[in-house]
Amino acid sequence: MAGRLIRTYQDFCRVRGIDFSLNLSVRPFDSTTLFCSAGMQQYKPLFPDAAFKGTFANIQSCLRLGDLDEIGDGTHFLHFDMIGLFSFRQMTLEEAIDFWLDFLAGIGAWPDHVTIHPDRMAEWAPLYRGRLPVVPDPECLWSDGTMRSYCTEFYKQGVEIGNIVNPLGSCIDAGFGLERLDMLINGTPPAAPQAILQDAISTIIASGYRPGNKEQGYVLRKLLRRLAVMGGALDHPFFQEELIRQQRLQERYVRLKPKHPDKPAQWWFDTHGIDITDMERRD
Repeated sequence: MAGRLIRTYQDFCRVRGIDFSLNLSVRPFDSTTLFCSAGMQQYKPLFPDAAFKGTFANIQSCLRLGDLDEIGDGTHFLHFDMIGLFSFRQMTLEEAIDFWLDFLAGIGAWPDHVTIHPDRMAEWAPLYRGRLPVVPDPECLWSDGTMRSYCTEFYKQGVEIGNIVNPLGSCIDAGFGLERLDMLINGTPPAAPQAILQDAISTIIASGYRPGNKEQGYVLRKLLRRLAVMGGALDHPFFQEELIRQQRLQERYVRLKPKHPDKPAQWWFDTHGIDITDMERRD
């Protein structure tokens, strides 16, 4: 189902003469994040370049580690695909709103309502031309650490499905969650936490990373460890190696625990690489 949605968006953009790209790797485009966390990351240098004009569309695989403790709630996926539209001093905000409403109507995902920051209600609400309810929301603010802007967000069945940001007042940065739309229009059931972990791990591996003690490799090892603790499985040598590594750590912990009964969790991790929380889950 998601594959059909990708093709639909690709065709939608090409009919309108907008260049489209698909990137299923989560490798970051700069050093600010360990993994690509947003479809706009590759375009960041173009926002402040006043001499550049252009419009692009993409679907970009993203990984957000901040979602790790919320996976399984039906809206957080850890790894997800972002449907994006980016325009630099070319498309107006009204044109971007029309673009997305046309697309959402075509796939059967017409929003229940949209939100706009109170400071922009008078200026932006008329751009929707009364086609759906507009609700003020002071949370409609966006920042990437270097730029700040207002945004307008789209909601369906109580879930935010995407937003349009208006950086610098002259650019468009819009993103809609592919998996969220797939769930809403195709009735795709939410993935279980183990399945989400399996998907994220497989994507990191496919992006060229392997388990290690630093940066992306450490994250991959952490996710493999969590999958193992949850009793999950993955048909890949990295997972089998992690199972063996965890068994050795468990044996070491059992052997050393009587000798160091009062050591804090941080000591166990720093000295022996043992996460006490994981060990206690296995007891």
